[in-house]
Amino acid sequence: MEYIIASGPVIIEHDTVLLNKDVVDFFWKFPGGKWELCDFSDWESSLEEVARREVKEEMGIDIEIIRPLKPMMIKKDDSTIIVLIHWLSRRIGEVVASGDTTQWAWHDIHNLPSDCAPNIRPVIEDYLRSH
Repeated sequence: MEYIIASGPVIIEHDTVLLNKDVVDFFWKFPGGKWELCDFSDWESSLEEVARREVKEEMGIDIEIIRPLKPMMIKKDDSTIIVLIHWLSRRIGEVVASGDTTQWAWHDIHNLPSDCAPNIRPVIEDYLRSH
């Protein structure tokens, strides 16, 4: 069994959430990405740094991490489990998509698109319960 650890921000403004699509996954997802070996430079903040690095690469923005949100495990296939770490975050700067990002948009948190990644709805529901 292979385990992948991914970390990313959940950026919510005025009841909308920032989601993107890329060339690999054709569904709406939170910005973010995989933990890499270089992320072990600081054990205490490595998952936060993954979120910061990935959102900068994908959306061209910095973030302020506010607090953790619902962590999840998603079964990708019979041999891969993805551990997802979500951070409620505040956007710093204007979005300028780059890298593999093909689309981005602000989506109403009460009316999410049907083609979202499997972690989007549970994380938003968790946010709404705790907000």
